[in-house]
Amino acid sequence: MANSNASVFGGLSIDHVEFYVHDTVAAAAQFIDSYGFEVYGASEPAESVTGIRSVALGKDQIRLVLTTAQGADHPAAAYVEQHGDGVANIALTTPDVREVFAEAVRRGAAAVAEPAERNGLVTASIRGFGDVIHTFVQRPENEDVRKLPGFSPVPGTGTRFDSGLRTIDHFAICLEAGQLGPTVEFYENVLDFRMIFEERIMVGSQAMDSKVVQSRSGGVTLTLIEPDTSLEPGQIDGFLKNHGGAGVQHIAFTTDSIVESVGLLKSQGVSFLGTPDAYYRLLSLDLTKYSVSELKELDILVDEDHDGQLFQIFTSSVHPNRTFFMEVIERMGARTFGSGNIKALYEAVERQRADAEAEK
Repeated sequence: MANSNASVFGGLSIDHVEFYVHDTVAAAAQFIDSYGFEVYGASEPAESVTGIRSVALGKDQIRLVLTTAQGADHPAAAYVEQHGDGVANIALTTPDVREVFAEAVRRGAAAVAEPAERNGLVTASIRGFGDVIHTFVQRPENEDVRKLPGFSPVPGTGTRFDSGLRTIDHFAICLEAGQLGPTVEFYENVLDFRMIFEERIMVGSQAMDSKVVQSRSGGVTLTLIEPDTSLEPGQIDGFLKNHGGAGVQHIAFTTDSIVESVGLLKSQGVSFLGTPDAYYRLLSLDLTKYSVSELKELDILVDEDHDGQLFQIFTSSVHPNRTFFMEVIERMGARTFGSGNIKALYEAVERQRADAEAEK
């Protein structure tokens, strides 16, 4: 399909990410206490986080919205009932919501909410993948980036500590078998994303296929993954079963110093997946920034491509269904996604799954 109006989607970037949760207060406390986020805004009553239905949080260029159902007919109710807490909306900033929405629908996107203006912000929504939608957000020039649609400011909350987290690097998304191709085509043909990377990953008797799509601006990156169901089931199959369909498996936050950030996060109670000692004994890369002992002490993984190196680590899932976790990543030029570490990640997740089963 020809991209007849590519410039319409040229400015897409991440505006905010909305989670549907069963307990807004508890979910907010995790990001505030463990990750160093601060409260930007809240639905009524605006003077306190306690008792609210939605809260907006932020850290540097990261903005999150946590929403609890306000009744059985609120979309968060059905989402949480089927999936538990999870990402329900990846909102995208654009210079012209009405133009982008009309073009996306013309190209085949399913409309969720027509363009509307509220408090100076214009929004509209389309269906993305699974039960995840995309809300387009148009902000007035020089608008405070902490302002979000439908939220009253909560001044003076501040942050407890600086975790060093800066931006969202990418989203990892698990898809049902057979949906990888159609999903890539949707983002390419409807939103003018481009596929920048693909690979097939084999881990023992399991396999998965992955393709990465990115907005033309480079501001939105989605790592799309589907399992190979002809082989033994693995963690992607487990996600799909426990989540009840396609969804966001993890969000990767960038940092300028992964050693400092991981050390701080651990001191605040964040638990990370462990890495076998053999990983570091066999490590043969010429490291550009950290020593092997620094990485080993914190279980940080390293990989490289033609453009440089990256350092990454994954949190242990605290989700009741073990279907969501975080990644912390520092890029030293590398543009790929740590393919060489997939086996280590698989093994660590499998150990966590086994431990969880043993506790039942």
